[in-house]
Amino acid sequence: MRAIVQRVSRACVRVDGQAVGQIGAGLCVLIGVTHRDGAAEAGRLAAKVATLRLFGDEAGVMNRSVVEAAGAVLVVSQFTLYGDTSRGRRPSWSAAAPRAHAEPLIDTVVARLVDYGLAVATGRFGAHMEVELVNDGPVTVLVDVP
Repeated sequence: MRAIVQRVSRACVRVDGQAVGQIGAGLCVLIGVTHRDGAAEAGRLAAKVATLRLFGDEAGVMNRSVVEAAGAVLVVSQFTLYGDTSRGRRPSWSAAAPRAHAEPLIDTVVARLVDYGLAVATGRFGAHMEVELVNDGPVTVLVDVP
């Protein structure tokens, strides 16, 4: 699994102009799933997201996790994270897992984040979504879970 994790002051995802998920301060997490991913990878990704120290402590040092900062998480599925641009101008999406494989794993990530006590909002799997966010910092990290 692969994720782009952004610290945000707020984020919202819309489908057909309607907000389907929104958060205040926390993390916006775009997640891609590949064919070899399973429940173990989903659990490890959730643990990494919940415990990444991306929030400032009293000294302003990024020493606190989203859990410790009492933030929220917006999870958005994004198969394009597995786009292969090594040949030509049109990315290949063959490394991205199909919906039947990917959607339950995204749901597992969400469930594990909730297990950490986090408020979690989501997009709508497979829909054309508009994601609006204010990146705080900016802080953006790439997380790969082999």
